[in-house]
Amino acid sequence: MSTSWSSQSATSPESFEDLFERVNMILGDTTPTRPDSTDSESFVPRQPLTLKDVGVSYAVLERIILRFLLSTSAVTGRRIATQLRLPWKLTEPLLKQLRQEKHIDLTGTTAAGDSEFVLTPTGRERARQYLLESSYFGAAPVPLEDYANAVAQQSPSRLQVRMADLRRAFRGLILSDQTLERLGPAIKAGRGLFLYGNSGNGKTSIAERISEAFGSTIWIPRSVAVEGDIIRIFDPRVHTELDDSTTAGGLLDSQDIDRRWVRIRRPTIVAGGELTMDELELQLNPTSRVCEAPLQVKGNCGTLVIDDFGRQRMPIDELLNRWIIPLERRHDFLNTPSGKKVRFPFDLLMVFSTNLEPHDLVDGAFLRRIPYKVEISDPSETEFRQLFEAVSLSLNVPIDSETLDYLLQRHYRDADRPMRSCHPRDLLLQVQNYCQFHDAPLQATRPALDAAVQNYFAITAPARTHRMPSNRNSGST
Repeated sequence: MSTSWSSQSATSPESFEDLFERVNMILGDTTPTRPDSTDSESFVPRQPLTLKDVGVSYAVLERIILRFLLSTSAVTGRRIATQLRLPWKLTEPLLKQLRQEKHIDLTGTTAAGDSEFVLTPTGRERARQYLLESSYFGAAPVPLEDYANAVAQQSPSRLQVRMADLRRAFRGLILSDQTLERLGPAIKAGRGLFLYGNSGNGKTSIAERISEAFGSTIWIPRSVAVEGDIIRIFDPRVHTELDDSTTAGGLLDSQDIDRRWVRIRRPTIVAGGELTMDELELQLNPTSRVCEAPLQVKGNCGTLVIDDFGRQRMPIDELLNRWIIPLERRHDFLNTPSGKKVRFPFDLLMVFSTNLEPHDLVDGAFLRRIPYKVEISDPSETEFRQLFEAVSLSLNVPIDSETLDYLLQRHYRDADRPMRSCHPRDLLLQVQNYCQFHDAPLQATRPALDAAVQNYFAITAPARTHRMPSNRNSGST
C-alpha cells in the first residue's frame, strides 16, 4: 500500500536539543501494557482457501512461476506448488491459465500421475523479460497489510515481563538482583533502553538476550508484496527457523498453516559501529534485483541493539533523527525499488549500548530526560568469584580458593586493577592454552595465572583510568 510522507517528516530539521527531547519523550512513554499474550499463538497464519485469500495479483504469481521454470527443466505441478508454498488446489488453476496463454505446456506425466510442465518459446521469452525485473522465484509473497496485522498481534508490548522471565533470559550470566530490578521495568516498557558502563561487563550479552525475556516465538512471512515489488523479510542469517509441529499445542494441524510464513524465535538484531544509513533502507541487490528488508523490519517483534552507540559512522543526531518518527508512531516509511514510499510496521524494543561516558556523548540535561538508563557496573568481588567458578566448570580448568585469593590480591588489589566480567573467561582460556603448551594437567596454578595476567594486561592502560566513577547515581531514573 503506497503512502505519502506525513507533513511532519517534511518539516525543517530540528535542533539537536529538540530532537533529543523528542527521543527522550518517546523512550519514556508509559502507555499501559495491552493484555498478556504468552506465545506465538496470538497469531497463527492459516492456509489460504482461495486465490483471493492469497492476497496478491495473478501477475505477481505468474512472474514467479515463469522465472522458476526458466531456472530449471521440466517440473511437476506439485513441485511448483511447493516452490510457491501454496496448496496444489490453488496452484492448479494458475497453471491452467498459463497453459491457456501458451506460456507453458505439458511434457508428460510422472509415474505418480503428476503432470510435468515446461516453458513454451513464448513463455521463455516472457520469463527472460521478467528476469530483468527481478530474479526472485521463491515463496509467493504475503500482502503488506497481512504482515502489519501480524506484527501488531505479536508485539512485545502485548506481553507481561516478570522477574522469572528475566532470570530465564539471563541464565548463565551473573547479574545481581539490583541489576535485574533496574532492567525489568525498562524491558517491560518496550520502548527503549540505554545501557552504559565499562567495556567487558556484558552489556552486549545482556542486550542480545532481552528478546528471550518475552518468552515466545513469532511468525513472519518469507516475503511481502508491495504493489508489484517483492521484499524479502525472512533472513536465515538473523532469524532462527523453528519446527511448527507443536503449533497451538497440537490443536492446529500443521497442514492448516500458511507455508508462506516462517515460525522463528523473537529476533535480536545487533548493529555495531559499522552501521550505515543505507542499512536502514530497503536494499536492492544490483545483480539479483531482489529487495531485502532493512534491519529494523527484520527485527520487528524483537529487539534492535545499537551497539557501540556513539561510534557509528554517521553523527549521533543523524542517527537519532532517522529513528524519531518511527519510534513515536510505530511505523516507518521506506522507498521501494519502483520509487513508492510505503509504510512498514516498526514495533520492537530498541537498546542503545555504549562503553563511552554518557556525558561525553550528550549534555547531562538530555540524559536526565531519558527515563531508562542502566549502568552495567564492574562486578563485586563476590560476583567475580562466582564468575570464576562458573567459567572454571565450563572450561574444565579447576581453580582452588587459595589460588583465586592469590590472583585477587596480587593482580587486582595490589595492582589497583578493576574487575571486569570478561576477565575470568579470558584469563582461564589463556591458562588452558598455557597448560596444553606445557603438556601439564589442566589446572589454574599461580605460574599459569601469572603468565595469563602478564599476556592479557601487558599493554593495558593504567586500570583506574577506565573505571567509571564509583559515586555515580546509576540505574533507572
